[in-house]
Amino acid sequence: MSEVILASASQRRMDLLRSLGVSFQVVPSAAEELHDESFSPNALCELNAERKAADVAMSYPNRVVLGADTLVTLDGKLFGKPRDLAEAKEMLAQLGGKTHQVITGVCLCDAARKSLFSEVTQVRFRPLTPQVIETYLTAVSVLDKAGAYGIQERGELLVEGFSGSYSNVVGLPLERLAREFDAWGITYSRRNL
Repeated sequence: MSEVILASASQRRMDLLRSLGVSFQVVPSAAEELHDESFSPNALCELNAERKAADVAMSYPNRVVLGADTLVTLDGKLFGKPRDLAEAKEMLAQLGGKTHQVITGVCLCDAARKSLFSEVTQVRFRPLTPQVIETYLTAVSVLDKAGAYGIQERGELLVEGFSGSYSNVVGLPLERLAREFDAWGITYSRRNL
């Protein structure tokens, strides 16, 4: 039996967990993501991660469930997944030439316990011309990505640099998650940390 249930259909999160050598099963959550800007970005990511994990945990009370939620924030404005390419273009134009924060909230839970945390990575974008944005949107499918980009997919077109966890920007803060796995007794491989 797999050690963890991932409450997400995100290919990026699956790849990150695989890179840690974690035995897991995918059961996507049906929980609705909240977009309430009265919460701080960290609190909102943690709340959404908790909602996703709790939704799946109801059907698997004897298993450890991992829920996660990622948001991009700039000057207090939240950037979730774009509704369409026009909104994606707008998001990238706003992020161009600035440093934004990528926040991933993570919830691990089972019937007896729960761990909830979030990590923040600072990401600095190059100044972006309309041509660069167009090139990026042609090359990468962005409608399932917070902030309309994936650092791991042609990120060199957009990203000048970052400070913090790279994997956090992709979708899971592996370094912090590994510490949580240690505390929960979940087996993983340290070689990709």
